[in-house]
Amino acid sequence: MKPTLLILAAGIGSRYGSLKQLDPIGPSGETIIDYSVFDAAKAGFGKVVFVIRESIEKEFKDYFIRRLPESIEVEYVLQEIDKLPQGFNVPEGRVKPWGTAHAVLMAAEVIKEPFVVINADDFYGSESFKIVADFLSLPKNNSNFEFCMAGYLLKNTLSDFGSVSRGICIEDESGNLKSVTEVTNIEKSENGIGCFDSNNNWILFTGDEIVSMNFWGFTPEIFEYIHRYFVEFIKENHDNPKAEFYIPLVVTKLIESGIVETKVLKSEAKWFGVTYKEDKENAVEKLLELINNGDYPKKL
Repeated sequence: MKPTLLILAAGIGSRYGSLKQLDPIGPSGETIIDYSVFDAAKAGFGKVVFVIRESIEKEFKDYFIRRLPESIEVEYVLQEIDKLPQGFNVPEGRVKPWGTAHAVLMAAEVIKEPFVVINADDFYGSESFKIVADFLSLPKNNSNFEFCMAGYLLKNTLSDFGSVSRGICIEDESGNLKSVTEVTNIEKSENGIGCFDSNNNWILFTGDEIVSMNFWGFTPEIFEYIHRYFVEFIKENHDNPKAEFYIPLVVTKLIESGIVETKVLKSEAKWFGVTYKEDKENAVEKLLELINNGDYPKKL
């Protein structure tokens, strides 16, 4: 069964200043999404599912309907703040999206096969798609569900133009994920790579930490648990309008409960993203390097 690529493209992009999901990066006007779909098709994926917002639906579909290969099945699902489990309403004061795990949950009705989750604005490199697709196709020999994630070095995932959020990963001796902690406001500074904690203390990193860049390999069984944990999350955070329901929260709960094993697949692929508008020039340059090296054609 060919895996599906689930692309989280509902982000507002407030720090970027525009709809970065459709911003051209490649020499022939390609977006980062175009390269992700290209790499996924090459790795054997059979379907792409986009998580988008109703406010960008028409523009998004009009753009991609003429660009995606006919060999790839395409679905669109909407992530809105009021898409909640039965019996729940949007809490007063809530305007912030519910987060990446909520976005994944939106695809529960259209994904019935192993699938990969990625961000729309991150360039992951073809190697990552290949190693994760290969893992998902392997026969599983134990009673636990087996997930995976592509892991990157922290120092290779930073922006020169502002802070970023990263999932810091801890592995066991077998290369399985023990935990992943979402850390916000990580940045380069004269004191090294780090961030301030809630007490305004500087937390220093080596840069060699393995981080999750939201490149996950799942099986459809995860949807049941996302729904269950989301109900708990809403109840616990009803009075916190800024709390977000992240994928690492779900994965960590499943690992700690002994329900899943999650293999960390270290990727040597070149990652880059466009968190800030200033990141675009760097992304364009890195893509040209890959094209000049023969990794991609000048026109996809």
